[in-house]
Amino acid sequence: MAALLLDTHALLWWLAGDPGLSQPARTAIGNEENAIYISAATAWEIATKFRIGKLPDVTSLIDDLDAIIASQGFKALPISLRHGQVAGSLPGPHKDPFDRMLMAQAMLEGMVLISNESAFDRYGVRRLW
Repeated sequence: MAALLLDTHALLWWLAGDPGLSQPARTAIGNEENAIYISAATAWEIATKFRIGKLPDVTSLIDDLDAIIASQGFKALPISLRHGQVAGSLPGPHKDPFDRMLMAQAMLEGMVLISNESAFDRYGVRRLW
């Protein structure tokens, strides 16, 4: 069993059945033996992008993300103080606060991050795509 943390785009593509989600990612997420986690940072990113008009079609997620992720058998991953410390301390030019949080959580919790973001590889994050 593996613990997998979904990047925001991976969650959205999984829920939409989007072919942009790679087959290895789709297989890992669909494997019931894996534990799938959704970060509080993902909820924050979805709500932020909805508010500013970048994700206009996610009203159902905004209305009840908890129920939607539970219906998929996924688990919520809260943000701890340690997650915040590590995310804020990561070196390098990567400025996206949501990505920094996901990287910190994946590293600290020993999770594989499901993401197409190759920039994560520079940080030693275990990534599947």
